[in-house]
Amino acid sequence: MDNNGLGCKRNDALQELELLTVNAKEAQQHILTEILDRNQASEYLSKFMNRSTNTSTFKRNVPVVTYDVVQPYIARISTGEDSSIISGDRIVELLRSSGTSRGEPRLMPAISEDLDRRTYLYSLLMPIMNKYVSGLGEGKAMYLLFVKEETLTNSGIPVRSVLTSYYKSPHFLHRKHDTYNNYTSPDEVILCPDSQQSMYCQLLCGLVERQHVLRLGAVFASAFLRSISFLEKHWCDLVSDIRIGKLNSSVTNTECRLAMEGFLALPNPELADELEEICSCGPWKGILGRLWPKVKYIEAVLTGTMAQYIPMLEFYSGGRIPLVCTMYASSESYFGVNLRPLCKPTDVSYTILPNMAYFEFIPLEDGLRVTDDEEVVGNEKLVSLVDVKVGCYYELVVTTFSGLYRYRVGDVLQVTGFYNRAPQFKFICRRNVILSIDTDKTNEEDLHKSVTRAKKMLEDRNHILLEYTSYPDTSTVPGHYVLFWEIKSTCEGTKPLDPQLLESCCVSVEESLDYIYRRCRAHDKSVGPLEIRLVEAGAFDALMDLLVSQGSSINQYKTPRCIESGLALKLLNTKVTASFFSPRDPEWVM
Repeated sequence: MDNNGLGCKRNDALQELELLTVNAKEAQQHILTEILDRNQASEYLSKFMNRSTNTSTFKRNVPVVTYDVVQPYIARISTGEDSSIISGDRIVELLRSSGTSRGEPRLMPAISEDLDRRTYLYSLLMPIMNKYVSGLGEGKAMYLLFVKEETLTNSGIPVRSVLTSYYKSPHFLHRKHDTYNNYTSPDEVILCPDSQQSMYCQLLCGLVERQHVLRLGAVFASAFLRSISFLEKHWCDLVSDIRIGKLNSSVTNTECRLAMEGFLALPNPELADELEEICSCGPWKGILGRLWPKVKYIEAVLTGTMAQYIPMLEFYSGGRIPLVCTMYASSESYFGVNLRPLCKPTDVSYTILPNMAYFEFIPLEDGLRVTDDEEVVGNEKLVSLVDVKVGCYYELVVTTFSGLYRYRVGDVLQVTGFYNRAPQFKFICRRNVILSIDTDKTNEEDLHKSVTRAKKMLEDRNHILLEYTSYPDTSTVPGHYVLFWEIKSTCEGTKPLDPQLLESCCVSVEESLDYIYRRCRAHDKSVGPLEIRLVEAGAFDALMDLLVSQGSSINQYKTPRCIESGLALKLLNTKVTASFFSPRDPEWVM
């Protein structure tokens, strides 16, 4: 297989996939051997292997690590030290992960060859879809794709998101155009650094091309819904642009304006009338099928925390357009593909591609109890890719060419089966994450620290926070964090709570949350203002009674720091006495 299968052509992609999964064990052994051959002289590996390339030595000596171990090496490379401290290849960029460490985004090393691996995985998606959906080459895709700002380290290494890296790469910009990667949006619009202007132009392109659109989508379900919400607010402006054949003056980006000239070369009042009739007629339930009548499916990440957006997607699609989730990837590595793309979103399993990285797994023997970052995981506990067991839960560990060795990604997976010798996994959750709306990931510890800081403001006013829990509210777009607070006065005759005090508490919580959350709120606008809902006295006692009646042990009961939709949420909402929102964006500096 040439270059580990990375160069396969579209017409034999599925044959290559078949060979790769049949020989999963051999492919994994080859990947690990090659990683060690190329990186054995690195400072990091030399500490444990003394420049050996023996895979048994690797498995015996190299420890399982978290980002706290990796970060000092990344920092050294950022300040100008040679890439050889972790990799035999030059680190060409650092990829921002959605995870954070001490409030700052985690940075993952990347080498130029990583783009080949990502492109290989992308090359499998349409051949897989073609097995289930016919005629996809006869139209276009309206995929809402966006870039984020990038920065440079002191030594000049770009720091960017993994998707920005791909969209700015020759692999995307110089891709061979065929009927399967024919997008409605010009590259210049996708690459616009202003997400609002980019979104406006991409939606405009999709509306102009509405009779040719066969596929809708975005990378994440949250981004797609944010765009549809934007369309709901701005359709009048978009229709006006189409009617007069002129781009709205709010779009100021030069590249965007030049790229859009071809779409609005002439006035099109007939199309404008059609769109106006569709958009102005009552509720938007099923609007996607009316705006894009030939669409065959909607593609986005719908697993993990993104599953909370399925009801809204079904609302806008009228439940008549299939929701498709095609791939599993992260900043650390790309992992696998969904070989049954038309299955229900709740049934999605990903087949791990054994040529992406070297994969190992930490068994979660106590159900879904995940080991803490500080807890040492013995090397003897790790299970190889082909030796996982169906039905069991695992935490994912990767070793990459770019310098991650036995790195805990933080994803919890369940084995659902095998495709040939390659296991298939259902994504269960991120380790310790309890709140997420978009790319933000807030764990219980960070939430508790933020609430602890804010509640001191109450104590200064003779009130105490008795209990709290949280909920990611996605009933509106963008979604937002909700905190349920039960507060008690500590002095008789204390004045009622000042609304400004509760708003200040909202601000305090947000200011204490991590870099990614604050970016989503202040810059990306992908998360709405945090809300505190005050509940009446005894609300959390009632919550305990409910959860104990459902099977929780009263002796071991702990208030859940996050509740999901259901009876518990319904109960707390019946106890709400007042609601307060953060009045401003949290501070964020790129």
